[in-house]
Amino acid sequence: MRMKTISSPIQHWRGVCLSSVLGCMMLTTGMTVSSTAMAQATESSRTLATGTRLPLATNAPDTYTVKTGDTLWDISQTFLNQPWYWPELWYLNPQVQNPHLIYPGDVLSLVTVDGQPRLMVTERGGEQVVGGNGERLSPQIRSEALDQAISAIPYKSIAAFLGRPNVISRDDVKTAPYVFNLRDNHIVGHSGGEIYARGIDSAAVGTGYNLLHVGKELRDPDTNDLLGYYAGYVGNGTVLASGDPARLRLVETVREVLPGDKLYVESYQMNLDFVPHAPTGTVNGEILAVNGVTLAGKNQVIAINRGTRQGLNAGTVLAIYQAGKTVADRYSDGRSADPMYRGSDTFKEKVRTPDERVGTVMVFKTLERMSYALIMDASVPVGIGDYVRNP
Repeated sequence: MRMKTISSPIQHWRGVCLSSVLGCMMLTTGMTVSSTAMAQATESSRTLATGTRLPLATNAPDTYTVKTGDTLWDISQTFLNQPWYWPELWYLNPQVQNPHLIYPGDVLSLVTVDGQPRLMVTERGGEQVVGGNGERLSPQIRSEALDQAISAIPYKSIAAFLGRPNVISRDDVKTAPYVFNLRDNHIVGHSGGEIYARGIDSAAVGTGYNLLHVGKELRDPDTNDLLGYYAGYVGNGTVLASGDPARLRLVETVREVLPGDKLYVESYQMNLDFVPHAPTGTVNGEILAVNGVTLAGKNQVIAINRGTRQGLNAGTVLAIYQAGKTVADRYSDGRSADPMYRGSDTFKEKVRTPDERVGTVMVFKTLERMSYALIMDASVPVGIGDYVRNP
């Protein structure tokens, strides 16, 4: 691989808060820094050293121009075999504006710093960028115009879930806006009817809400603690008059609307400015639910029974495992397979097949004891009861 090399040490650099979701996450530069520079870098830190070279993808390019529609996960996979090592690879270049963010049109260059690969912005908005040691490290590549910073994962993949979650946390059930009453003393509501709702006092006229019915309890399989409830989509409506209660007209219903049904705003905004990273501690969790289906695959949402209490935050990457099975060994005595075999397995040796890794997920929203995550890749369908562990 032909990578540019920076040989001289950095004299100063700063850690930058990656997002309000992650707080101030410290990134490594992997460079040899003088004791004076370290003393001056009061806002900086390094992640734990991996002890080995970063796992670069075999076909990692020397340069890459960020495109509209890219995600941080996409770019991480372009350069790394294991995208959760991104914080180890990314170099915060203080010569560029918002060095922790990446924009369409940015040119990223793979360079070597003290024998370790690092990735840095070398062109932004058509302007060449000065490297960490003052050297210009810009390939002559035409860039696109600056646009909004890329997100960690595609918003469209989680937008439907955010507006119509099939799992509602215990706290959300207590605090979410809800249907207070139906107009004209109706017992149930249907399309074209009107309802009153509380908890959306300041909602503007015309704002759309999805209505969800709280279903059966969702409990932690480890402790049996109540974590939340399954939720079923009821329909949607728009605000006709603000206030407490607010008045809404039902636009669509797929089942009867009942008092107590919860309201979720249709257009949900969420900060996706975070980076993929491995968990800081050991995680052993389980998939509690998948979004609206029995099994799920890439770009679908799951709920897991681990949250901030176990150190998870937005951007945490976990591996999905399917449990092995216990199988009777009928062939330890040397016999061959016989499709007509009708003997008993009672006294046969029982052998457990190993757990198999089948995919990867990234957490995007955390609660105290539960999190929502997006499936980034899966070799087979995954479902309730599969495990999540450190990648």
